[in-house]
Amino acid sequence: MEVDNEAWLTMSHEEKNHQLFLRQKVLLDVLLEHRAISQAQHDKSLHDLIERMGEKV
Repeated sequence: MEVDNEAWLTMSHEEKNHQLFLRQKVLLDVLLEHRAISQAQHDKSLHDLIERMGEKV
């Protein structure tokens, strides 16, 4: 989920926020997969992330 620097520079604020959201979601998924957080923690964090970043899921 890498975005090259040139593409990043041409993205709108909303597109950058969406890319940040996707990266954060992947991180939460990895933490859950490695059992560093519980399913409940993952779900709450994802819910909070969606709300704070205004994502439509």
